[in-house]
Amino acid sequence: MGTRTNLTENQHVMFSFLSEGQKRLIFNQVLTILQHTGVKVEHSGARELLEQNGCRIRNERVYIPSHVVNRALASVPPVTNIYSRTGEVALRIEQGYTSFGPGPTCPNFIDPFTLERRKYTRQDAAMVAGLCGALDSIGFVMSLGLVSDVPAGKEGLYEFAEMIQNSDKPPIAWCFSRRHCRDIHKIGIAMAGGTEAFEHKPNYLFYNEPISPLLSDFNAIDKVMYCAENNIPQIFAPASTGGGTVPATHAAHIAVTLAESIMGVVIAQTINPGACIIIGGTQSILDMREAVFAYGAPELPSLEAGLTEMGEYLGFPVFSAAGCSDSKAMGAQAAIESALSIHSAMLSGPSLVHDVGFLESGMCGSVFQLVLADEIIEKSGFMAKGVIVNEQTLARKQIQAAGPGGDFRKISKQSGKKPSPSGDDPAVPGDLSEELKSAGPVFSSMPQRILDKTRFLISSRPDPSERIPEEVRSRITRILEEAE
Repeated sequence: MGTRTNLTENQHVMFSFLSEGQKRLIFNQVLTILQHTGVKVEHSGARELLEQNGCRIRNERVYIPSHVVNRALASVPPVTNIYSRTGEVALRIEQGYTSFGPGPTCPNFIDPFTLERRKYTRQDAAMVAGLCGALDSIGFVMSLGLVSDVPAGKEGLYEFAEMIQNSDKPPIAWCFSRRHCRDIHKIGIAMAGGTEAFEHKPNYLFYNEPISPLLSDFNAIDKVMYCAENNIPQIFAPASTGGGTVPATHAAHIAVTLAESIMGVVIAQTINPGACIIIGGTQSILDMREAVFAYGAPELPSLEAGLTEMGEYLGFPVFSAAGCSDSKAMGAQAAIESALSIHSAMLSGPSLVHDVGFLESGMCGSVFQLVLADEIIEKSGFMAKGVIVNEQTLARKQIQAAGPGGDFRKISKQSGKKPSPSGDDPAVPGDLSEELKSAGPVFSSMPQRILDKTRFLISSRPDPSERIPEEVRSRITRILEEAE
């Protein structure tokens, strides 16, 4: 049998618009910013630590030399696994793996049953977590909202307690302070079965943000330090606004975002070399007409793709954003903006893509938009697989057997091979009634079918929290009570 040589098989189609030289220039700009412009660190303990490790301090500004940056970057692990409650790998954070999920802290929410635009509640966090578990293209859980019916300052804590109990997919947590970061970690440890079990198989990530431009307040740095000290996988990624908090040009925008993110990397690796910390950012432009962060603008996927390329250049996973819209309702605008950013993310390949389901420039969370995006992600992923070329897929025997004018349906059946579909009928789950399936697009509009599918998935989902041992649920309840 002969051997075919010099055959490259692309398993995933990707695009790139930055040359190696451009990436080098952007990274050199990052090093220049950190060393000569500096970053403001409003945490005296962190400043003292950085000074002891080669940084120059002037008041609250820290100047980080390039050798300190490179030393920190060299110790970041390129691969991290997050585990389900059953101990299986649920989320693989590595270049070449892309997972999508919602985002946090939208103050408003579209009620899936009354369609009312209202404040987000603790019960919604449990419902969104369960829905994420039912959507095949959603890989992790965030809340799609900011809990309004719990004590102020504890929103992230209560949200996390609901998410981790109501979905088998790993949650990404956030909170305002080290104190509640510690409470969240207690819940994570309780679910994992102890501190040692968590360190061996972590079951959540922690999301943290600096303030753009080039500033980290006390709480942001305090949380970075706590996560590094306790081996909690974390994300340190700003939200930067072109023409507002960073320059309007894309190259400078990406450079400043990277500098802000790498600041957290340096602190985490100085405390605990080898600690998991993921760089990234949510980047778009300032909508001057509405004075909002433009989630649906084409600049968002362009900037995020550029940032992802820089992560690949440095050898790191990247936290990104897609599947969001500036539209106030699910419709053509929301679908188009969501599809463009999702497909861009699928082709550029960040490791974690959040904010799926955001409407109204991040002011409103929508489970309908999340379900729509789940369909888009599935089909985008199919397209990104490209065309696999090998002896089997060239199907020479089948072509020979069918011959001119042949019927490949019979050949496929005889060979046991079925055509590979790109996905099921959009927004129609397999268990929906035959009446809905047969209604078709003439009698049932896409928004109506998404609404029906969403309600079906929410109403029929099993309750994962019932599988949690009673002593674990009681422990979580005590943690919440003690946090009061």
